[in-house]
Order: sequence, then C-alpha cells, then structure tokens
Amino acid sequence: METLSPQAVYQHLEILEKQENCLESACCREEAQEIIADPDVTLDWRQAISDRLNQTNQLLAIASVGQDDHSY
Repeated sequence: METLSPQAVYQHLEILEKQENCLESACCREEAQEIIADPDVTLDWRQAISDRLNQTNQLLAIASVGQDDHSY
C-alpha cells in the first residue's frame, strides 16, 4: 500500500463522512490508523486525524442506528 501524507489521510476522512462505499470506507480507516500509529508523524497531525476519525465513526453510528432501533 502506498504511504500517504497526513494531509491526504485527513482529507480522505473528510470525504469519508459523505461516503457509502464500504470498501473505500475501510481503506480510509486503515490509512488513518496507520498514520495515528506512526511515531514519525507529528502529534498535531495524529491528533487531528484521530479526532476526525472519531467524528466520522460517531456519524456512522448515528446513521446506522435507526429511530426504531431500541437496541441501544
């Protein structure tokens, strides 16, 4: 897999919020995890990517759980 810059991964996560393609979504999340785990990436970038990934995951959870779903 090609190593992407933190800026590119951050932008991919922004696009991810609007995506419905599971494969692309999984790839974007994997890219984000790789950047977050890379000690050579600045803490500021790792934190920004982590925050955006968290926000995206929360939006996905909201979209995935319907109003009539009482399992949560």
